[in-house]
Amino acid sequence: MIQLQRVTKKFDETTALRDIDLTIEEGEFVAIVGPSGCGKTTLLRLLAGFTSPTSGEIRMDETILANASKVVPPEKRDIGLVFQKFALWPHMTVAEQIAFPLKHHRFLHQKRAFSSMDAKVESMLQLVGLSGYEKRMPHELSGGQQQRVAIARALAASPQLLLMDEPLSSLDAALRIELRDEIQTIHRTLQPSVVYVTHDQSEALAMADKIVVMKDGHIEQMGDPTSIYYHPATPFVATFVGKANILNGVWRGEHFYPYGHPSFYWVVPDISDAFKEAGQCPIRPEQLHLKRSGEGLRGIVENVSFQGREMYYTVRVGEQRLTIISSAPQMARIEEEIVVEWEGISNVTSSNRDKEFEDTNQARNIFK
Repeated sequence: MIQLQRVTKKFDETTALRDIDLTIEEGEFVAIVGPSGCGKTTLLRLLAGFTSPTSGEIRMDETILANASKVVPPEKRDIGLVFQKFALWPHMTVAEQIAFPLKHHRFLHQKRAFSSMDAKVESMLQLVGLSGYEKRMPHELSGGQQQRVAIARALAASPQLLLMDEPLSSLDAALRIELRDEIQTIHRTLQPSVVYVTHDQSEALAMADKIVVMKDGHIEQMGDPTSIYYHPATPFVATFVGKANILNGVWRGEHFYPYGHPSFYWVVPDISDAFKEAGQCPIRPEQLHLKRSGEGLRGIVENVSFQGREMYYTVRVGEQRLTIISSAPQMARIEEEIVVEWEGISNVTSSNRDKEFEDTNQARNIFK
């Protein structure tokens, strides 16, 4: 288990990380996401030992890896590293690349002594689908093959923690998906703890057991992919992780009244206080459905876009615009009046709006 306790990192007057508390369980896959400059790479460098915290402490099980007065160097940490740029040695064959950490890290755990280094190299090549490539040089490999070698090298010594810094960002889209699936398979097979830094939210949602969303050097929200996606803690998380409609309106308990619709509300449980305080409600585009009648918000279709398996609609509801993603065949045309329904949520039209507010005059001012 790896623990970060109130870790802060400053560079002169700039605070890159502020009071980070994070626990990485044994065998857990943790994805770190956030915009450029949020501190995710600094966090990875602290775990790797390339820099030290200004305050706070980093532990691996009972061993202190770093605090304000002590830093265990990278070569003495039980970690593997995979970088965006592959970082293969140009003068070494594939087999030599993978064998290098076996020689270097063997002193860490005698239980990892191998009866045959060649056999271990071959098993790692099989794991990443590169059997028969032992004698190839890096310049003879494609980008995807080079990254597979880098992954095999990082895992060869069976590290307790694997750090991956945007390992797929330099590959094309199809290869990213292929390698993403392979990394998941490797993780299930070997079960190392993984910290995976990425700017691609779809990678984090698909791969991680736990997602850490960072902003301005602090953790904005942390949780499993489902809770991050469907129960964002803040408007930033809602819009950064996936697409989201952020509607403005008024909250009364679990009832949300969109602006311009004083007699209509949604019953929305488990919404964070941040949204209630901001007078906002997050809705994923695929949670909204279009229909021609019934309960829901009435709007006008402004745009329709065919995206292969899905249809994208832009619907103007009062002064707000909603993006709706549907897997059904096209059912609305531009300038058509339509009803928008939030699937799985009570869509209620009240016959008397005054019952929903203690102060009728206040309600009329809000919805003028």
